[in-house]
Amino acid sequence: MKTIIVVFFGFFLIDVLEVQAYYHDDIGIPTATKIKALEEAIQANGTINIENRIIGGEIAFNSYPFFAGLVISIYGTSNKSICGSSLLSSNRLVTAAHCDHDGSKSAYEFEVVLGSNQMFIGGEHFVTNEIVVHPYYDHQHFTNDIAILYLHQNVVFTSTVKPIRLPNDGELTNTFVGCSAIAVGFGKTSTYQEHARNVLSHVKLQVIDNAECVRFYNFNEVTANTICTSGIGMAGPVGTCNGDSGGPLFVYNNREPVLIGITSFGSKHFGCEAGIPAGYTRVTSFVNFIKQHLY
Repeated sequence: MKTIIVVFFGFFLIDVLEVQAYYHDDIGIPTATKIKALEEAIQANGTINIENRIIGGEIAFNSYPFFAGLVISIYGTSNKSICGSSLLSSNRLVTAAHCDHDGSKSAYEFEVVLGSNQMFIGGEHFVTNEIVVHPYYDHQHFTNDIAILYLHQNVVFTSTVKPIRLPNDGELTNTFVGCSAIAVGFGKTSTYQEHARNVLSHVKLQVIDNAECVRFYNFNEVTANTICTSGIGMAGPVGTCNGDSGGPLFVYNNREPVLIGITSFGSKHFGCEAGIPAGYTRVTSFVNFIKQHLY
């Protein structure tokens, strides 16, 4: 029994490191390529695909105006990668640091897509190369996995483009354990899904205690600056998946969305449908860093 536990923990440690080191090659670029091809085919045929793209998720038609897709240009390749992000103000967004550089490949430009349920078609597009990665970001362990994107022009707020609120002073000590949260993204709905989907999706998740999350990962990945969600919902496995990186995890407070997490890591080997928790950058731990770059 002890031997099994040791191997289990060690396997997950390798699992997480692999995701971090090769995000763009293994996940971002292949997902972007499939989504772009699908959207172009849909545009040519004049039809819209409305299938889900987040594990256990539902379609999110203009429901989350703070969500922004990122089409990422990578050094050394003409292929694009993708991530998600959250609009914080008229010219600032927050995303995961590994969307900029994952230890293997680095980005040189971001195309920010706002007000659209699709990544390449529709919405408003803003190009920027200005990103501030947390100074203590560690791509080997997913720690401090947060970055701020600067836009060179202000976006105009509309019903489909609005910022999300950061936790206020009274919420900074809230762990949100037991709360029902929502994740939004362009990731797959199935680990074994062969074809990409093309519509923004969301999923309801339960925030769990970090001690439960550590059972599946490692103390190096799950720190006080990490927030985790359960991989099991009432209808079965739920969670973020390939392509959801950098996107928001949020709760509602008096019907107002509050950003509490940034999609960071999950299980690569066992997949998105194994009922394994997912890890996010805990926003309350980085409010000061965010505010330093907000204005």
